[in-house]
Amino acid sequence: MNRRDFAKSLTGAALSTAVLPLSSGLSSQASDASPVLPFKLSVMLWTVYEHLPFEERLEKVAEAGYHAVELVDEYKNWSVEDFRKADTRKRALNITFDTVAATKNGVANPGAREAFLSDITRLLPVAEKLECPAIIVLSGNRVEGLSQEAQHQSCVETLKRGADLAAKQNVTLLLENIDQEENPKYYLTSVAEGFEIVRQVAHPRVKFLYDFYHEQISEGNLIEKLEKNIGDVGLIHIADVPGRHEPGTGEINYANIYRKLVELKYSHYVAMEFIPTADTVASLRAAREMVLRAGTA
Repeated sequence: MNRRDFAKSLTGAALSTAVLPLSSGLSSQASDASPVLPFKLSVMLWTVYEHLPFEERLEKVAEAGYHAVELVDEYKNWSVEDFRKADTRKRALNITFDTVAATKNGVANPGAREAFLSDITRLLPVAEKLECPAIIVLSGNRVEGLSQEAQHQSCVETLKRGADLAAKQNVTLLLENIDQEENPKYYLTSVAEGFEIVRQVAHPRVKFLYDFYHEQISEGNLIEKLEKNIGDVGLIHIADVPGRHEPGTGEINYANIYRKLVELKYSHYVAMEFIPTADTVASLRAAREMVLRAGTA
Protein backbone atom coordinates (compact mmCIF):
# COMPACT_ATOMS: atom_id res chain seq x y z
CA MET A 1 0.00 0.00 0.00
CA ASN A 2 1.41 3.41 -0.90
CA ARG A 3 1.16 6.42 1.37
CA ARG A 4 -1.52 8.20 -0.64
CA ASP A 5 -3.75 5.12 -0.55
CA PHE A 6 -2.89 4.63 3.12
CA ALA A 7 -3.83 8.23 4.00
CA LYS A 8 -7.14 7.95 2.18
CA SER A 9 -8.03 4.68 3.89
CA LEU A 10 -7.04 6.10 7.28
CA THR A 11 -8.99 9.32 6.85
CA GLY A 12 -12.17 8.07 5.40
CA ALA A 13 -12.15 4.81 3.95
CA ALA A 14 13.93 14.27 -16.44
CA LEU A 15 16.14 15.65 -13.82
CA SER A 16 17.09 19.33 -13.93
CA THR A 17 20.82 18.84 -13.25
CA ALA A 18 23.29 16.20 -14.43
CA VAL A 19 24.81 13.89 -11.84
CA LEU A 20 27.76 11.61 -12.41
CA PRO A 21 26.46 8.03 -12.01
CA LEU A 22 28.05 5.72 -9.51
CA SER A 23 29.49 2.49 -10.83
CA SER A 24 26.99 -0.34 -10.55
CA GLY A 25 29.70 -2.39 -8.90
CA LEU A 26 30.05 -0.06 -5.93
CA SER A 27 28.55 -1.19 -2.66
CA SER A 28 26.65 1.03 -0.23
CA GLN A 29 29.80 1.16 1.88
CA ALA A 30 31.75 2.61 -1.05
CA SER A 31 29.32 5.52 -1.27
CA ASP A 32 30.36 6.51 2.25
CA ALA A 33 33.50 8.02 0.71
CA SER A 34 31.32 10.85 -0.62
CA PRO A 35 31.27 14.24 1.13
CA VAL A 36 29.38 14.26 4.43
CA LEU A 37 25.66 15.01 4.16
CA PRO A 38 24.53 18.16 6.00
CA PHE A 39 21.55 16.31 7.50
CA LYS A 40 20.21 12.77 7.58
CA LEU A 41 18.45 11.36 4.50
CA SER A 42 15.85 8.62 4.22
CA VAL A 43 13.55 7.08 1.61
CA MET A 44 9.83 6.43 2.08
CA LEU A 45 9.83 2.82 0.94
CA TRP A 46 6.45 2.76 -0.82
CA THR A 47 8.07 4.79 -3.63
CA VAL A 48 10.72 2.14 -4.34
CA TYR A 49 10.18 -1.06 -6.36
CA GLU A 50 6.92 -2.16 -4.77
CA HIS A 51 6.95 -5.36 -6.85
CA LEU A 52 10.25 -6.60 -5.38
CA PRO A 53 10.73 -8.59 -2.15
CA PHE A 54 11.36 -6.41 0.90
CA GLU A 55 15.05 -7.22 1.26
CA GLU A 56 15.70 -6.38 -2.41
CA ARG A 57 14.00 -3.03 -1.96
CA LEU A 58 16.41 -2.27 0.88
CA GLU A 59 19.27 -3.19 -1.44
CA LYS A 60 18.04 -0.65 -4.01
CA VAL A 61 17.98 2.07 -1.35
CA ALA A 62 21.53 1.20 -0.31
CA GLU A 63 22.63 1.14 -3.96
CA ALA A 64 21.39 4.73 -4.25
CA GLY A 65 23.53 5.77 -1.28
CA TYR A 66 20.90 5.99 1.48
CA HIS A 67 21.06 4.40 4.93
CA ALA A 68 17.52 4.88 6.25
CA VAL A 69 14.01 3.99 5.12
CA GLU A 70 10.49 4.77 6.29
CA LEU A 71 7.75 2.16 6.34
CA VAL A 72 3.97 2.28 6.05
CA ASP A 73 2.68 -1.21 6.74
CA GLU A 74 5.03 -3.43 4.79
CA TYR A 75 5.48 -5.52 7.94
CA LYS A 76 1.78 -6.07 8.72
CA ASN A 77 1.76 -9.76 7.74
CA TRP A 78 5.32 -10.61 8.76
CA SER A 79 6.10 -13.70 10.74
CA VAL A 80 8.79 -13.85 13.40
CA GLU A 81 11.11 -15.17 10.72
CA ASP A 82 10.25 -12.26 8.39
CA PHE A 83 11.20 -9.78 11.11
CA ARG A 84 14.46 -11.67 11.65
CA LYS A 85 15.31 -11.64 7.92
CA ALA A 86 14.53 -7.93 7.60
CA ASP A 87 16.67 -7.14 10.61
CA THR A 88 19.59 -9.21 9.28
CA ARG A 89 19.44 -7.52 5.87
CA LYS A 90 19.14 -3.97 7.19
CA ARG A 91 22.14 -4.50 9.45
CA ALA A 92 24.18 -5.92 6.57
CA LEU A 93 23.31 -2.87 4.47
CA ASN A 94 23.82 -0.42 7.37
CA ILE A 95 20.20 0.74 7.06
CA THR A 96 17.97 2.17 9.79
CA PHE A 97 14.18 2.19 9.95
CA ASP A 98 13.62 5.79 11.04
CA THR A 99 9.82 6.06 10.87
CA VAL A 100 6.67 3.96 10.54
CA ALA A 101 3.19 5.12 9.52
CA ALA A 102 0.35 2.76 10.27
CA THR A 103 -2.22 4.21 12.68
CA LYS A 104 -5.75 3.47 11.47
CA ASN A 105 -7.39 6.36 13.32
CA GLY A 106 -6.73 10.11 13.26
CA VAL A 107 -6.46 12.60 16.08
CA ALA A 108 -9.00 15.27 15.06
CA ASN A 109 -12.07 13.22 15.95
CA PRO A 110 -12.61 13.10 19.73
CA GLY A 111 -14.88 10.10 19.22
CA ALA A 112 -11.93 8.12 17.80
CA ARG A 113 -9.51 9.01 20.61
CA GLU A 114 -9.51 5.67 22.36
CA ALA A 115 -9.19 3.86 19.04
CA PHE A 116 -6.17 6.02 18.16
CA LEU A 117 -4.56 5.27 21.52
CA SER A 118 -5.15 1.57 20.87
CA ASP A 119 -3.37 2.00 17.53
CA ILE A 120 -0.38 3.51 19.30
CA THR A 121 -0.36 0.77 21.92
CA ARG A 122 -0.41 -1.84 19.15
CA LEU A 123 2.33 -0.13 17.13
CA LEU A 124 4.83 0.49 19.92
CA PRO A 125 5.97 -3.17 20.15
CA VAL A 126 6.33 -3.23 16.35
CA ALA A 127 8.44 -0.06 16.48
CA GLU A 128 10.58 -1.72 19.13
CA LYS A 129 11.11 -4.81 16.94
CA LEU A 130 12.07 -2.57 14.02
CA GLU A 131 14.27 -0.38 16.26
CA CYS A 132 12.27 2.54 14.90
CA PRO A 133 12.15 5.79 16.94
CA ALA A 134 9.14 7.54 15.38
CA ILE A 135 5.53 6.99 14.28
CA ILE A 136 3.72 9.20 11.76
CA VAL A 137 0.18 10.13 12.76
CA LEU A 138 -2.55 11.86 10.75
CA SER A 139 -5.42 14.10 11.74
CA GLY A 140 -8.04 12.10 9.86
CA ASN A 141 -11.04 13.59 8.11
CA ARG A 142 -13.00 16.59 9.27
CA VAL A 143 -15.93 15.65 11.48
CA GLU A 144 -19.12 17.07 10.03
CA GLY A 145 -21.09 19.11 12.55
CA LEU A 146 -18.10 19.56 14.87
CA SER A 147 -16.49 22.99 15.06
CA GLN A 148 -12.97 23.67 13.84
CA GLU A 149 -12.03 24.67 17.37
CA ALA A 150 -13.26 21.36 18.78
CA GLN A 151 -11.33 19.36 16.19
CA HIS A 152 -8.20 21.40 16.78
CA GLN A 153 -8.48 20.79 20.52
CA SER A 154 -9.05 17.09 19.88
CA CYS A 155 -5.74 16.98 18.02
CA VAL A 156 -4.03 18.57 21.02
CA GLU A 157 -5.60 16.39 23.70
CA THR A 158 -5.26 13.13 21.75
CA LEU A 159 -1.59 13.80 20.98
CA LYS A 160 -0.91 14.59 24.63
CA ARG A 161 -2.23 11.21 25.65
CA GLY A 162 -0.50 9.45 22.77
CA ALA A 163 2.78 11.11 23.66
CA ASP A 164 2.60 9.80 27.21
CA LEU A 165 2.36 6.27 25.80
CA ALA A 166 5.09 6.81 23.21
CA ALA A 167 7.48 8.38 25.73
CA LYS A 168 7.65 5.12 27.67
CA GLN A 169 9.54 3.63 24.71
CA ASN A 170 11.37 6.79 23.64
CA VAL A 171 9.24 7.00 20.48
CA THR A 172 8.25 10.32 18.89
CA LEU A 173 4.87 11.00 17.27
CA LEU A 174 5.03 13.02 14.05
CA LEU A 175 1.87 14.87 13.00
CA GLU A 176 1.59 15.29 9.21
CA ASN A 177 -0.22 17.73 6.93
CA ILE A 178 -2.01 16.52 3.77
CA ASP A 179 -3.16 18.84 0.98
CA GLN A 180 -6.83 19.33 0.15
CA GLU A 181 -6.40 18.22 -3.46
CA GLU A 182 -5.18 14.78 -2.42
CA ASN A 183 -7.94 14.47 0.19
CA PRO A 184 -10.64 17.17 0.19
CA LYS A 185 -12.00 15.84 3.50
CA TYR A 186 -8.74 15.84 5.46
CA TYR A 187 -8.69 18.07 8.53
CA LEU A 188 -5.08 19.25 8.85
CA THR A 189 -4.23 20.88 5.51
CA SER A 190 -2.40 23.86 7.06
CA VAL A 191 1.19 23.64 8.26
CA ALA A 192 0.63 26.79 10.34
CA GLU A 193 -2.12 25.06 12.31
CA GLY A 194 -0.04 21.92 12.59
CA PHE A 195 2.78 23.80 14.27
CA GLU A 196 0.29 25.49 16.59
CA ILE A 197 -1.06 22.08 17.60
CA VAL A 198 2.45 20.82 18.34
CA ARG A 199 3.21 23.89 20.45
CA GLN A 200 0.01 23.44 22.44
CA VAL A 201 0.76 19.77 23.06
CA ALA A 202 4.10 20.94 24.46
CA HIS A 203 5.55 17.45 24.75
CA PRO A 204 9.10 16.54 23.67
CA ARG A 205 7.75 13.36 22.05
CA VAL A 206 5.44 15.23 19.63
CA LYS A 207 6.89 16.97 16.57
CA PHE A 208 5.64 18.05 13.17
CA LEU A 209 6.23 16.24 9.90
CA TYR A 210 6.63 19.12 7.44
CA ASP A 211 5.70 17.75 4.01
CA PHE A 212 6.77 20.39 1.48
CA TYR A 213 4.86 18.74 -1.35
CA HIS A 214 1.54 18.94 0.46
CA GLU A 215 2.11 22.44 1.79
CA GLN A 216 3.12 23.83 -1.60
CA ILE A 217 -0.26 22.69 -2.94
CA SER A 218 -2.14 23.93 0.14
CA GLU A 219 -0.63 27.31 0.98
CA GLY A 220 2.99 27.70 -0.20
CA ASN A 221 5.42 30.10 1.53
CA LEU A 222 7.51 27.10 2.53
CA ILE A 223 10.76 28.65 3.72
CA GLU A 224 9.30 31.35 5.96
CA LYS A 225 7.25 28.76 7.86
CA LEU A 226 10.31 26.55 8.11
CA GLU A 227 12.36 29.36 9.65
CA LYS A 228 9.66 30.32 12.15
CA ASN A 229 9.03 26.78 13.34
CA ILE A 230 12.29 24.88 12.90
CA GLY A 231 12.39 23.82 16.55
CA ASP A 232 9.11 21.92 16.17
CA VAL A 233 10.09 20.06 12.97
CA GLY A 234 10.82 16.38 13.55
CA LEU A 235 10.82 15.13 9.95
CA ILE A 236 10.62 16.54 6.43
CA HIS A 237 9.17 14.89 3.32
CA ILE A 238 10.36 15.75 -0.18
CA ALA A 239 8.59 15.66 -3.57
CA ASP A 240 8.08 18.28 -6.26
CA VAL A 241 4.87 19.88 -7.50
CA PRO A 242 3.13 18.98 -9.76
CA GLY A 243 3.14 15.21 -9.98
CA ARG A 244 4.99 14.21 -6.78
CA HIS A 245 8.20 13.71 -8.74
CA GLU A 246 11.88 14.21 -7.83
CA PRO A 247 13.28 17.61 -6.83
CA GLY A 248 14.05 19.74 -9.86
CA THR A 249 11.09 18.57 -11.95
CA GLY A 250 8.59 21.15 -10.72
CA GLU A 251 8.02 24.49 -9.02
CA ILE A 252 9.66 24.00 -5.60
CA ASN A 253 13.18 25.40 -5.28
CA TYR A 254 14.65 22.58 -3.25
CA ALA A 255 18.21 23.88 -3.59
CA ASN A 256 17.16 26.98 -1.62
CA ILE A 257 15.27 24.87 0.91
CA TYR A 258 18.27 22.63 1.51
CA ARG A 259 20.55 25.63 1.96
CA LYS A 260 18.10 27.04 4.49
CA LEU A 261 18.05 23.73 6.37
CA VAL A 262 21.85 23.85 6.53
CA GLU A 263 21.72 27.45 7.76
CA LEU A 264 19.19 26.48 10.44
CA LYS A 265 21.36 23.51 11.48
CA TYR A 266 18.50 21.06 10.98
CA SER A 267 19.53 17.67 12.37
CA HIS A 268 16.56 15.31 11.85
CA TYR A 269 15.68 13.21 8.81
CA VAL A 270 14.72 14.48 5.37
CA ALA A 271 12.90 11.70 3.50
CA MET A 272 12.50 11.35 -0.25
CA GLU A 273 8.88 10.51 -1.02
CA PHE A 274 8.70 11.10 -4.75
CA ILE A 275 7.64 9.11 -7.81
CA PRO A 276 10.68 9.01 -10.10
CA THR A 277 10.35 10.08 -13.71
CA ALA A 278 13.46 8.06 -14.62
CA ASP A 279 15.30 5.07 -13.18
CA THR A 280 14.55 4.95 -9.46
CA VAL A 281 18.10 4.42 -8.22
CA ALA A 282 19.45 7.14 -10.54
CA SER A 283 16.72 9.54 -9.39
CA LEU A 284 17.45 8.87 -5.72
CA ARG A 285 21.18 9.40 -6.33
CA ALA A 286 20.49 12.70 -8.06
CA ALA A 287 18.27 13.83 -5.17
CA ARG A 288 21.06 12.96 -2.74
CA GLU A 289 23.60 14.87 -4.84
CA MET A 290 21.41 17.99 -4.68
CA VAL A 291 21.57 17.81 -0.89
CA LEU A 292 25.33 17.34 -0.97
CA ARG A 293 25.74 20.42 -3.16
CA ALA A 294 23.68 22.47 -0.73
CA GLY A 295 25.92 21.32 2.09
CA THR A 296 29.07 22.44 0.32
CA ALA A 297 27.72 25.71 -1.15
